[in-house]
Amino acid sequence: MMVIAAAAMAQNVTFIPGTEDLPLMPGLTILAEEGLVFDNPAGRIVEATAEGSASVSSVQQFYAETLPQLGWDRLDRAEFTRGDERLRLQFEAGPRGKIVVRFLIEPR
Repeated sequence: MMVIAAAAMAQNVTFIPGTEDLPLMPGLTILAEEGLVFDNPAGRIVEATAEGSASVSSVQQFYAETLPQLGWDRLDRAEFTRGDERLRLQFEAGPRGKIVVRFLIEPR
């Protein structure tokens, strides 16, 4: 994990708001007005939305390759778990042919 963190620092990787180790895929841009970070005794809830010109399959591939290096276990194409948390990726069509990716981290 330290190797990725050092590489991320060297490349100015952007992270999903509300996280310190969930990278934003290059080519995606965070939609700041659609985010939420909430901590409670049961765990944190993080919602973030990004858009870009990438394909759904390229986003899925990026996170399938990246997240296991950061301790996330892949459950399916768009769902991961780590410790007591679950991460889900949701996709929808965006404006001008872009895709919108929603990131949701919540307690399991």
